[in-house]
Amino acid sequence: RLVPMEGDRFHLSGEEAVALCDENTIGVVAILGSTFEGSYEPIEEICAALDEFERQTGIDVPVHVDGASGAFFAPFVDADLQWDFRLPRVASINASGHKYGLVYPGVGWIVWRDAEALPEDLIFWVNYLGDNMPTFALNFSRPGAQVVAQYYNFLRLGFEGYARVHGYARDVATRLAGQIEELGPFALLTRGDELPVFAFTLTPEIDNFTVFDVSNALRERGWLVPAYTFPKNRTDLAALRVVVKRGFGHDMADLLVADLRRQLPRLEKQAAPLHETAATGFHH
Repeated sequence: RLVPMEGDRFHLSGEEAVALCDENTIGVVAILGSTFEGSYEPIEEICAALDEFERQTGIDVPVHVDGASGAFFAPFVDADLQWDFRLPRVASINASGHKYGLVYPGVGWIVWRDAEALPEDLIFWVNYLGDNMPTFALNFSRPGAQVVAQYYNFLRLGFEGYARVHGYARDVATRLAGQIEELGPFALLTRGDELPVFAFTLTPEIDNFTVFDVSNALRERGWLVPAYTFPKNRTDLAALRVVVKRGFGHDMADLLVADLRRQLPRLEKQAAPLHETAATGFHH
């Protein structure tokens, strides 16, 4: 069961989560860091709503936190944010090492609250070289270099190192978002003050160029800034997204703003939009 976006609500809330739960619900997935605009879903609120749901119905619905980006970010810069195993309803968390874990693709992690939270049906017992081995991951020939790299980063950076890297990324993102907003034709959907990711669209009066025109104009200057429409119920909303990670500093942000300024006069002289939804050619 999916909860579609509505109006200015771009992610799941406690109210919408509970509305779709019943005796057949095996869990609710909450996302710590939206792919579309970088905001955190209110996991503490969602858990509280499910607590009340259990009090009223007796139905216990656990929460899985999709922390692909945020689980390697929030612990270091948002220490007071309640989203993890401090909330008793959170049963499992996944994270991507190759995002804000600062490791190259592809390595990911999943952690369960305890052994009881890992369903037996997910465990495969493999007879290998004379012994039975339990596994719940992809079997056999997988490289281990990313795991070693992750371990190295833990030792090399430590908690304080990750906090400095991610804190700087947030500083870059929020400053860059503010600079783009000041250019005039852009309206921010988010400001990079949760994940260092933000999305922006055009102000309502702009009708002679689109975010897809902006994306193509920036590509001419060597930037890959994706433009895309939002999902079901908000496909009318098209935006550009900027992701700030290690290596994207204030100097690079200034270059991006300078290139936006360089391209805007040409875009503003257009009589009509030149590019529509599928014109930018980004593939995932």
